[in-house]
Amino acid sequence: MRRFVITLLCAAVFTGPASAEEPSGTLQKISNTGEIVIGYVDASQPFSFLDENKQPAGYSIDLCLRVVEAVKQKLGRTDLAVKYVALQADERLPRVVDGTVDIECGTSTHTISRQEQVDFSNMTFITGASLLLPAGSTIQAVGDLGGKRVSVIEGTTTERALRERLKEALVDAKVIVVKDGDQGLKMLEKGEVDAYAGDQIVLIGLARGAGNANKFALAPELFTYEPYALVVRRNDADFRLIADATLAQLYRTGQIAQVYQKWFGDWGGRPSRLLLAMYALNGLPE
Repeated sequence: MRRFVITLLCAAVFTGPASAEEPSGTLQKISNTGEIVIGYVDASQPFSFLDENKQPAGYSIDLCLRVVEAVKQKLGRTDLAVKYVALQADERLPRVVDGTVDIECGTSTHTISRQEQVDFSNMTFITGASLLLPAGSTIQAVGDLGGKRVSVIEGTTTERALRERLKEALVDAKVIVVKDGDQGLKMLEKGEVDAYAGDQIVLIGLARGAGNANKFALAPELFTYEPYALVVRRNDADFRLIADATLAQLYRTGQIAQVYQKWFGDWGGRPSRLLLAMYALNGLPE
């Protein structure tokens, strides 16, 4: 009997910890394939877009690359390759769910309803939806869109909020769905719509990237609350923990200031008080 107990104890000592350290879920997939797959939308400046070399770049991309480095350390795999997959806005969550991408890095808003499909990291940014207008437009808010045409990216939280606000305000406007920000901006430039609805910070990036930002104006109203986060698979705690720990370290050490300055500094804007508070509250200790 004593010999049997000793045998069981030895088995627990020598097999228990090793099994606990084995990667699972997304980490196991990454270890097996030797690559981590980043999903992104290529028209969401300055969060995710293609730079002059046609390479993915942006604020959210930089955050995800920090997560990649943390994954390499966790797995002891400095040879991990990074693969990028360009997505349409309505593909962001489904491609995470079906395993096409391991993490989505862009401007996805963390909502309760979306948690039925995916999980989110700690917040990465805070903004709100607004309207991009032609310069000189008299539109000031969603309530001024009566009889007007407004474009919005299909399948986004902004589309849902816009339709809800129009319904609540009893405003009859024609909502035209587009596939991405570039299409929405082009329609606005051509006069095919009177306004383009999107997250304010993204609208600013689109206007600046158009070559002549003076052609556009922003409505002063913010009609949504948009907390951005990185998207990961549901019930995959180990991988999400790496993303959260990476973001917390960036916020806690103040390194996030360098990332912010890199992508927003030339706009002359400082982080809002709400964003600074978000960084502070999510800078969790080790």
